[in-house]
Amino acid sequence: MDIKNKTVVITGGAQGLGFAMATEMAKMGAKLALIDMQEEQLQSAAAELRTLDVEVKTYVANVSLESDVEQVFSAIVADLGNIAVLVNNAGILRDGLLLKAKDGEVTDKMSLQQFQSVLDVNLTGVFLCGREAATKMVEGQEGGVIINMSSVARAGNMGQTNYSAAKAGVVAMTTSWAKELGRYGIRVGAIAPGVIRTQMTDAMKPEAKERLLKMKPVGRLGEAGEIAHTAKYIIENDFFTGRVVEIDGGIRL
Repeated sequence: MDIKNKTVVITGGAQGLGFAMATEMAKMGAKLALIDMQEEQLQSAAAELRTLDVEVKTYVANVSLESDVEQVFSAIVADLGNIAVLVNNAGILRDGLLLKAKDGEVTDKMSLQQFQSVLDVNLTGVFLCGREAATKMVEGQEGGVIINMSSVARAGNMGQTNYSAAKAGVVAMTTSWAKELGRYGIRVGAIAPGVIRTQMTDAMKPEAKERLLKMKPVGRLGEAGEIAHTAKYIIENDFFTGRVVEIDGGIRL
């Protein structure tokens, strides 16, 4: 798909991977709709993206709330026209062990709130945004592409019961949607990043980062731009659908 002058929606688009993908799409000539919870960061991101001479609209919304999602996607179509691409990127972490025990006594457990909050954003949010984007694409009768952000943690990772469950669910939805939506000219793919260099990883203790790097055959962390490049590939390759691309430097969490 050529997205020049077409509308691309990115959730969690104000920073990190979302902003990197927005930058890549801007270079491809797309019109951008950025959704995030952080108003100030949204405005800063939009100002930087507009230096690339593209149209950018920002929307503050909670992707886990159905009413927010329905309203924001209607607003995007009204502001920018038919939606060509959705990048379902918004997500949160609330890491913790399922339980902690000492001398045969359980001292702590992952709370339901800790588990549910991650599923609300990382799984329900993907469902709601994917559903509404697909609805607008079908109504627009021009097809489209949905990219869901998963993670290599989808296979299970210590301390990430909630996150792993959500990211596994994202891949299952991706496959299901590809089968359901192909008849409408909508392709659906997923990206499963490994550990990507961000402000969070930059703040890691040197010894922890060194251990992590030794686990990677490529000997370094991933870059946000490399994930953006993968999103570009999915958009441009019209034969790609129903699959997940792991971009992890060879690591297996």
